[in-house]
Amino acid sequence: MYTSLFDTFFPDSFFSPSRTVYVVSDSQLEEIKRNQRQLELDDLEASRKRLEETYQSRIKIIDEREHELQEELKALALAEKKTELTAEEPEKCAVKA
Repeated sequence: MYTSLFDTFFPDSFFSPSRTVYVVSDSQLEEIKRNQRQLELDDLEASRKRLEETYQSRIKIIDEREHELQEELKALALAEKKTELTAEEPEKCAVKA
């Protein structure tokens, strides 16, 4: 193992650099790269799936709220028409009388 001059003077120092070197064959390196790429691809696919599920969930919530608001607007419009009709009826009665 290679020993630097720094290591000679400060063998137990916190400043001692720690290097680990691995020697692997070309085929092992290719396998490591392939495994890393596969893990990254798996992570991306899982992330995409979670995003799509979250998106669909949010769309459902938005659609439900939109439907509720449309129903409330219809109810308010009907109530407003009834109010207008009841306000007009006494005027008509007064004119008829």
